[in-house]
Amino acid sequence: MPGTLKTLGASSSDSPSIDSQASDRNRVLDEVPIFALDTVLYPEGSLPLRIFEPRYVNMVGERLQKDAPFIVALTRTNEAIDRSEGEAIDESDGDKGNRLGIDDGEEKTGRSITHRIGTLARIVDWGQLEDGLLGITALGGRRVRIGDFTIRADDLRVAISARMLPEEPACIVPDEYRPMADLLRHIHTHLHPSGHSTAPRFDDASWLGYRMSELLPIPLVRKQHFLEIEDPLKRLNEIRRIIEMLLEGGRPVGPVH
Repeated sequence: MPGTLKTLGASSSDSPSIDSQASDRNRVLDEVPIFALDTVLYPEGSLPLRIFEPRYVNMVGERLQKDAPFIVALTRTNEAIDRSEGEAIDESDGDKGNRLGIDDGEEKTGRSITHRIGTLARIVDWGQLEDGLLGITALGGRRVRIGDFTIRADDLRVAISARMLPEEPACIVPDEYRPMADLLRHIHTHLHPSGHSTAPRFDDASWLGYRMSELLPIPLVRKQHFLEIEDPLKRLNEIRRIIEMLLEGGRPVGPVH
């Protein structure tokens, strides 16, 4: 990231590689700010952000001071809403109460939806960018499900409760998906993508699936679908089918079953 940066050590409290599932499998977090974005952050993914809205500048300061995470959750506007999949929070203009319902999939004027399944993010890098704005890099941690939330006076959404979702079961990449691992290894060797900040684990089915999901040119709703999947082999199978369709010149839309 250009400009003057300060690199921070990532805390282990929400790191998917070292958390203890036995102790926090159903842990509920409270008062966690929500950064609603038109992107999907995966566990161990790296997300560079330019911060300019006052509510988010204040949030970054608070999170740095407390060395605490925030939640990155996909938000889709009216034009992007469809009936495909994903649990989401309905944010109609006329309803800004503390409890907002799960989206019903029907388009409404002036509405956006924020998906309930998001990812804990911890700031690991920050500083002033060349254009004078605040820049941060966030590292994805555990997946969470947002429960109730409120909207502060500065319009920042804060989760009153967010339940940490279980880590996926450890799974070595089966032989049938080895070509996918070889492809990603080739990409890393020659293109050096910056989509993650952890050591490569090409034999880890979850890690491989998340990194391929970052790289694929697919709609955001599909990327969200891959975040919500809890079976790493199911994710790899769907990704393989998408790659096959792309190689055949197709443009997959919606879930692949």
